[in-house]
Amino acid sequence: MPGTIIVGLDGSAESRAAAAWAAREAGLRALPVRLVHVWEPVPEPMAAPPAGPREGLVREAAEGLRLSHPGVEVTAEQRAGKAVDELVDAAREGATLLVLGSRALSGLRGFLVGSVGQAVIARTTTPVVVVRAGEEAAGEHLPDPAGPPSEATAFRPVVLGLDTDRPDDTLIGFGFEEARCRATALHVVQGCGPAPYHGYGLDAGACSDDGLTRQRAARLGQVLLPWRHRHPDVEVVEMSRTGSPAERLLDAARDASLTVVGRRVRRSPFGAHIGSVTHAVLHHATVPVAVIAHD
Repeated sequence: MPGTIIVGLDGSAESRAAAAWAAREAGLRALPVRLVHVWEPVPEPMAAPPAGPREGLVREAAEGLRLSHPGVEVTAEQRAGKAVDELVDAAREGATLLVLGSRALSGLRGFLVGSVGQAVIARTTTPVVVVRAGEEAAGEHLPDPAGPPSEATAFRPVVLGLDTDRPDDTLIGFGFEEARCRATALHVVQGCGPAPYHGYGLDAGACSDDGLTRQRAARLGQVLLPWRHRHPDVEVVEMSRTGSPAERLLDAARDASLTVVGRRVRRSPFGAHIGSVTHAVLHHATVPVAVIAHD
């Protein structure tokens, strides 16, 4: 796939984890990585030029990635302006992925997606991957029977959250491509409740009608059938479960290397434009989360 993987870098542990994840992804996809550090000017007399330690931070991060991933082309740049605006603009410049870091929740497992991350996700149509601080390559792989997980073992599956009432080729295609790159299975999850990318409540409710559950499972199979034919090398596991879509996705994500969710593009300037299920997965998943904007 053409393009570049862009990383928002600010020197924090979470942004360094995002950069490392991006380099690993670039190796799988044979793509270059561009580190983007945004300096937000402040009014005089407090303003200072983006030099010295800031330049060193970006340069050292780029050099570190080149050493640890010698087959990946890594470039870096600094921009002045508002972080959200500059990252969204950078993503428009032919980016295949935009990768951001997010703090782990204190005392709990999961993410804490800050205001910049949420705003960028809501505004860009480029796929965004959110990586939490402490994320390591070994965590994406299955345990070694002779010891802890390592990069020598196979990847854990990719999990895709899908609303079969409104399936989108961009979202499905992204999930299949990620599974193909990792030579792993794709677990496609739908909860039996209202459409997972709409509404305001986290608990979407459960389907008590077994007949409806079977209908939804059959619909999932129909939606995925042409994709199975296009990607015969990807093992597909269909998971149509009763209950809240967010809860079903989070359950499946515990054993994943990557979780993929959708975000419908909104034309209204008001609101967060992320969706309740995607919002829940972003804040509570324990693995990297890819958010795919689609119509």
